[in-house]
Amino acid sequence: MTKLDEIAAALDCSHVYIQTHDFPDPDAIASAFGLQVLLKTRGISSTICYKGLIDRYSTAKMVQLLGIQLNNLERLEEIDVLEESDEVILVDSQKGNANIVDMTGDEVICIDHHPVTTDIFSYRVKDIRPEYGACATIIAEYFFENNIPMTKELATAFTYAIRVDTNGLLRGVCKKDIEILSEIYDLTDYSIIKSLENSVVYREDLKMFAEAMENIAIYDNVSFAHVGGGCPETLIALICDFMLELVEVDFSVVYSVKSGGVKLSIRSTNPKLDAGKIVRKALKGIGNGGGHAEMAGGFMPLPEGRHDEAEISLVIRDRFLGVMHLSGKQTV
Repeated sequence: MTKLDEIAAALDCSHVYIQTHDFPDPDAIASAFGLQVLLKTRGISSTICYKGLIDRYSTAKMVQLLGIQLNNLERLEEIDVLEESDEVILVDSQKGNANIVDMTGDEVICIDHHPVTTDIFSYRVKDIRPEYGACATIIAEYFFENNIPMTKELATAFTYAIRVDTNGLLRGVCKKDIEILSEIYDLTDYSIIKSLENSVVYREDLKMFAEAMENIAIYDNVSFAHVGGGCPETLIALICDFMLELVEVDFSVVYSVKSGGVKLSIRSTNPKLDAGKIVRKALKGIGNGGGHAEMAGGFMPLPEGRHDEAEISLVIRDRFLGVMHLSGKQTV
């Protein structure tokens, strides 16, 4: 029995919901899209859903160009339609994560490539492979394992997802990611890939890049930067990647005060500094976080009302430096 057969056999409903994390990125969207096609071959229909928004132009453009149907639960209020007995499959995320809403329904299956952060949740079937650079790689494997044809749209979605999540095969990539890219190379529309990779930043985003550069503080090889309030989640991650371009930096923390709390993005190119483990320890008791050794994220809830950004920055800096056993002496 293949993993796809195991998933299909574990479902009791003829229609299921495929849920991505909030603010879905190309990997989450491609994974959900691919799984939807796979389930259809087993006679199971599905609805792809998320809560939040697609906050990057390139991701929205991907959805439009490849004809992917997504349902925003906030906009459609579809969350009120679901029953407790409805079955939900999580892709590119896990129960209990800060970046996914706990919507009505029973999360029975999880397919993800992020490290497991807690064992308190269970699934009928789970396929979690932290060694993979992208969740899309797992879903693409299902196609080959079951000899199911892949369309050009699917191949293009998978290719873009893998390239984005591995930062062009430079971050967290494994051999299987590269093998899948090779297998689907001839099917992929690289003119679409090129158009998507050239549509990353809005002109107004440059202000937040400028603010991050203005606020950056470096301690040994670790940088911290606040990008102002309400920064889109994917832009926080993009700026965090950008900070690693600095010669003096091999561990980057970028954060923004958003509705309800502080969103953090963490990146590491230092093999001695595991981003996922460090953010989990740094936010213990005041928030939560996790992820891969090279790429992670976190969220620190805040009470309603005005917040002292200087105090928030101090808390974040001290907690991260404490976990890494570094002094609070600024070097740059």
